[in-house]
Amino acid sequence: MAAPAEVTLKDLTGEWVMNKTLSDDTDAILALQGIGWWTRKAIALATVTLHVKQYVDDNKHTHIDIEQTATGGIKGTAELRELDWVERTHNDHVFGDLKGKSRWLGLEGVEDPFLKDGWLDGDDETSGPAGEKHIESWAANEEKGWVADQIWGFAIIDGKRYYVRRVVVTKGDTVLKARLVYNWNGKK
Repeated sequence: MAAPAEVTLKDLTGEWVMNKTLSDDTDAILALQGIGWWTRKAIALATVTLHVKQYVDDNKHTHIDIEQTATGGIKGTAELRELDWVERTHNDHVFGDLKGKSRWLGLEGVEDPFLKDGWLDGDDETSGPAGEKHIESWAANEEKGWVADQIWGFAIIDGKRYYVRRVVVTKGDTVLKARLVYNWNGKK
C-alpha cells in the first residue's frame, strides 16, 4: 500500500514491506558486496519487512532502529541509525564488519543524478531539524572493499506516494545502483 501523506521521514515508525515489483533487482549489488549465491537467492525469494522505530533522544538526535524480517519470521539485518553523521562500527551477520554514518540531508550537495532526482520536494516532505527532506546513510566494508551510499525519502511512482531508498554501491571501478520501494503496512 502506498504511504499516506501524514507518514513522513519525521516518523517512519511502523512496518514497511519491500515492493519487489517496483524495486530494482539487487542481486548484482549483493554479489558485489560479497554475499554468497544461496543467501542472494533466499533474499530474492523472501518478502522483506522493515520493523521501524524512530525517536529523538535527550541530545535531540534522531534515531531510526530497524529490524528486518523475511518470510516466515526469519531474522534479517538490524539497522541502528543515529542521524548525527558520526561514524560507528557494526558487525552484521549478512554484510560483515561495517562502519557507517547517517544524517538528515538537503540534496543541494548531492552530485549523482541517480541519488538526487525523482524525489518529492514539497513543503509536506520537510522533516529534518533544519528543513531537510531526506536522510543519507553511508556504509563501508573495508575488508570486502565496498562503499554504499543511500538517500531515503518519498517519491511518486505510478501515481502513488512511496517510501524509497536509492542506493549506489561502489567497489573499485564498479558502480551499481538500485531503487528500493516500500509499501506502508501500518503502525504495529
